[in-house]
Parts: sequence; structure tokens; C-alpha cells
Amino acid sequence: MSQIFEIAMLIAFGFSWPNNILTTYKNKSTKGKSLAFLLLIDFGYLCGIAAKLLSASFAWYVLFFYILNFCMVTADIVLYFHYRRKENFKKAS
Repeated sequence: MSQIFEIAMLIAFGFSWPNNILTTYKNKSTKGKSLAFLLLIDFGYLCGIAAKLLSASFAWYVLFFYILNFCMVTADIVLYFHYRRKENFKKAS
């Protein structure tokens, strides 16, 4: 039962990331973004992945959601660096 609640939590968090990524992509800006926050969230997902891999009751379906969320946050971090570089280039010009 605890794994079902864990999956529900991961799905709830997971629904916010595609919207966050899409907003970054549409705005082409890092305004309002916190790199430290994104990195901390990714670190948390990495810890969750490690915990699942080390768990005696390994459940691949829970691990899947950790990996999916980690990948979405990582995509947002990549967009952050991409648009941050462009913003810095515009400031320098």
C-alpha cells in the first residue's frame, strides 16, 4: 500500500514538470526560475532512485516514476542553461 501512495505522490509532482518545461520553452526565459531549486529536486529524485535500487522490496514500477520525473527536471535544467546563455549574450551585446 505504501508504494501506491508513493506512486501517487510521484505522479502528482510529475504532472507539474511538463507544464514547467513548456512554460520555459514558450517564454524562452529563465525569469522566475531557480537553478538551485531545480538541482535540489533532481538530487532528491536521485536519492529516491538510489533508495529504490537498494531496497529489499524493489519495485520497478515505482522506480520508473522516479526516473521519469528526474528526466523531466533535467530537461528543465538543460533549458535553463540554454536560455540563460542567450540572456547573458543579449546583455553583453
